Amino acid sequence: MTRAHCSCALTLAVAVPLAAVAAEERYVFDPVHSQPMCEVRHMGFSTQHVSFTKISGRVTLDREAHKGTLDATVDTTSVRSYSEKLDAHLKGEDFFDVAKYPTMTFKSSDLVFEGDRVVAGNGELTLLGVTKPVSFKVSNFVCGEQPFNKRPMCGAEVTATIMRSEWGMKYGIPKAASDEVRIYLPIEAFRE
Repeated sequence: MTRAHCSCALTLAVAVPLAAVAAEERYVFDPVHSQPMCEVRHMGFSTQHVSFTKISGRVTLDREAHKGTLDATVDTTSVRSYSEKLDAHLKGEDFFDVAKYPTMTFKSSDLVFEGDRVVAGNGELTLLGVTKPVSFKVSNFVCGEQPFNKRPMCGAEVTATIMRSEWGMKYGIPKAASDEVRIYLPIEAFRE
């Protein structure tokens, strides 16, 4: 931008970058209300669930430009089922191998918008040291003021289905547990 008309141009030069910065909103996960889970078929009889109690992450949104990012890190040592024995097995080499891989991460800079709402996205999941592309759906996306502390917040439910064997987690397929795993992540995130 030229500085032709002195004060007017200077005002525009400052205002335009500030407007661009103001359009991007940054949110940080509320770890209490962002609790990832996985679902897997067990021996063909039922769908079993495991959860993770520790997660951190950020979301950036530019709803005018229909762009955004999602960056989540799950502490795999926090995996929980309804059995201490199963928890120990899930943390071992057959599944999450938490001694070698204490985290799994999901990163996306390709969010899909309908209007100013996020509805899907594409990114990369890193699990057991393997990084592969993953597509996901986003439902119930909503932003507003959190009613108790009055802080700006966004929330959504992110779901993806993967074949765990593609990341090297092959134990028990197909008799003990299915290869197909549904990942479910409810997110609540406060604006920074």
